[in-house]
Amino acid sequence: MAEISAGFRHAVPDERPFAPPEAYADAPSGAPARPFPGTGPQGHRQRMRDKLVHRGPDSLADYELLEMLLYAAFRMGDTKPLAKALINRHGSFSRVLAARADHLAREPSLGVNGAAAIKLVHAAALRLVQAEVMEMPVLSNWDRLMEYLTAALARERTEQFRVLFLDPRNRLIADEVLHRGTVNHAPVYPREVVKRALELHSTALILVHNHPSGDPTPSGPDIEMTAAVKAAAAVLDIAVHDHVIMGSGNWTSLRQMGMM
Repeated sequence: MAEISAGFRHAVPDERPFAPPEAYADAPSGAPARPFPGTGPQGHRQRMRDKLVHRGPDSLADYELLEMLLYAAFRMGDTKPLAKALINRHGSFSRVLAARADHLAREPSLGVNGAAAIKLVHAAALRLVQAEVMEMPVLSNWDRLMEYLTAALARERTEQFRVLFLDPRNRLIADEVLHRGTVNHAPVYPREVVKRALELHSTALILVHNHPSGDPTPSGPDIEMTAAVKAAAAVLDIAVHDHVIMGSGNWTSLRQMGMM
């Protein structure tokens, strides 16, 4: 769950009202930029909030959820066009939330404030699911664990290798991203995995990585890496329960495939 704010470390907050570039298309050269013109009557934001409170979140379309989320970043203006543009560009509301912070920050009209608001909601959603997973033995709540990993990894566009560190009762101590890579490779060093397990007093591991291609079929290097980590962990009596590969909405377990 770490690294979400890495792209904002040296950012300077933007306190200007929201104003997409297209809003200034008819401004004379050298003239001050005019505020983004609203697309509806006054009080739109309050009506949206009333709709959420009185009719519930299910009454809101995806673009309306994103529109309201962006209120936190832009004190003034109509955020609906930006919300619709982001969903069209990324393909869905969930893909907007899962997009990398630095990529979002470079989106036209979104900037650092908007990107930070989006990633904050994404992080909160993941931590909510993670908290539920941490309260129960993961091996006996496999479906819930897969829901969490799907939310965390299914839409990642680069490969990342993470480890679930478990206690003696197979409850989750930590879920950590140990390496990030390219679209098809994330370097893994077995000694680093075992070292981190010792630091956390973890007695068992579940290895997890994603295939941005969407196909979770294990590759030859995936199988070799699993064997190497398992051998290094066994020296210190640390069990490797499984290696899960996440695809696009699906997953593969090497243990269930008989490869461990």
